Amino acid sequence: MSPTRRDDALTSLLGEFADRLRGDRWEPDLDAFETEKAFVVRVELAGVRSEELRVTVDGEELRIRGERRPPEPAGVRRLHRMEIASGPFERLVRVPIPFDREGVTAHLAEGFLTVTLPRRAPSRRRVEIEQETEERE
Repeated sequence: MSPTRRDDALTSLLGEFADRLRGDRWEPDLDAFETEKAFVVRVELAGVRSEELRVTVDGEELRIRGERRPPEPAGVRRLHRMEIASGPFERLVRVPIPFDREGVTAHLAEGFLTVTLPRRAPSRRRVEIEQETEERE
């Protein structure tokens, strides 16, 4: 059951269609994982066009929002089943590693959006050690 679904009589009767009748948002499924070089988020977005997507990074949070428009089938006389969610959506993912904000990329292909957040190289600097000077009288 998706996190946005409710457990009530209307949902029992109509399934996810009840959520759409209420105007609720849907949440696309996603995978989030780390590789040696990056934190990667892959979102299942079949039928969503790139111009309908917005990806932003704010602090440690990745925000993916957009809208999947319902298809307009020609010549439909009677709807028997409606299971494909449509409408606006938003997913927030906390990024658990330090990452290079300028290197973030997003790629939409074959119904999947892949956002790659490259690991930030650890910053190193040499710390000079000060010596205590003795004052002579």
